[in-house]
Amino acid sequence: MKVWFICFVVLFALSQLFDWVKDFSLPLPIYILGGAFLAVASNYEKLFGSYLGEYSGESSTQQQQLDAASQPEVSASFDTYESVKEIQESEIRE
Repeated sequence: MKVWFICFVVLFALSQLFDWVKDFSLPLPIYILGGAFLAVASNYEKLFGSYLGEYSGESSTQQQQLDAASQPEVSASFDTYESVKEIQESEIRE
């Protein structure tokens, strides 16, 4: 019974909140400023990252470390096979 009551209260609160948000409106300049803020925030690294990296030098070294860490290391030795033909023949035998 408690679960039904809690579900009823939550659904009622959500419906009242939906009605309030549906009637709520902001003036157009607020939407324009919000969109500009989101554009700057999402492209912050592209806009200001290169300028800040020139002065500190840290972002370029961090980027190089990330690039080096993301590349897989090749540990297989290719001395065993002399040609592609030998590789294909060994796969056929297996």
